[in-house]
Amino acid sequence: MTLAFAMILDAIFGEPRWLWDRLPHPAALMGQAISAGEKRLNNGKDRRAKGIALITGLSLATLAIGHVLSTVPFLDLILAAILLAQRSLVTHVGAVANGLRLSLGEGRRAVGMIVGRETGDMSEQDIARAAIESAAENLSDGVIAPALWFAVLGLPGILLYKLVNTADSMIGYRNARYQEFGWAAARLDDVLNYIPARITALLIAAASLSVRPALTALREGRNHASPNAGWPEAAMACAIDTPLGGPRSYFGKLHDAPVLYAQGQHTPSAKGIDAAVRILWRAFAVFLGTVIVTSILF
Repeated sequence: MTLAFAMILDAIFGEPRWLWDRLPHPAALMGQAISAGEKRLNNGKDRRAKGIALITGLSLATLAIGHVLSTVPFLDLILAAILLAQRSLVTHVGAVANGLRLSLGEGRRAVGMIVGRETGDMSEQDIARAAIESAAENLSDGVIAPALWFAVLGLPGILLYKLVNTADSMIGYRNARYQEFGWAAARLDDVLNYIPARITALLIAAASLSVRPALTALREGRNHASPNAGWPEAAMACAIDTPLGGPRSYFGKLHDAPVLYAQGQHTPSAKGIDAAVRILWRAFAVFLGTVIVTSILF
């Protein structure tokens, strides 16, 4: 039941700012270690091998630290609650809808907090689409995946997942600087998210009381550039009847992307973000209920 209690704590309290203004967040410490390794190793020849060495070394160290910390009573519960991100995700995604209702500039500012793409020229539809896509992807990356790895491997599992996911967000880009060095982090992140992404699509379908989002994910999820992100995004697009995907700008370059659920009847908007947030909570409730029932039965 530790995981269920951790999920409940996260849903209620989220990430209290007063605490992280005083203490370093575990993910921030991971980021510092990754950054230090990248600055030291990402140069010269054999960058892919160096990247493999970095992610292997940090992963082994993280598993060892997690094993030691798991012997401290209740620390696994506290750290699991800290490393889950349901409340934070809902807060940040909801802030985009609130920002859009105030002005286009506020919407751009709010969405810039949760996406890596360029926001300066975004229209209202672009902003809403980016927020909804982020909601779907981060339900998998920030909630379901870390929870599942905690269920499988305990505290070492969730710490390992957060390390790899943080590394992917920092060095997993396909550009000149990280193409080779970040290869291992990106591929390992793909592996760790493979099953959670597909489970997230099923949870979104369950939250929608319809099988159609799951069928849409099965049909269109593979069209996404990511082997995993397309599954929850396609499911969310169907669940709120809104097309997602399409062109977006990264690092000054426009990238084309296929449209997911092109037959959707609604234009991305603040109302669409609100609908996505409701799906986030319903999917979370379904998953929490499943965790509780499984804990009681097994």
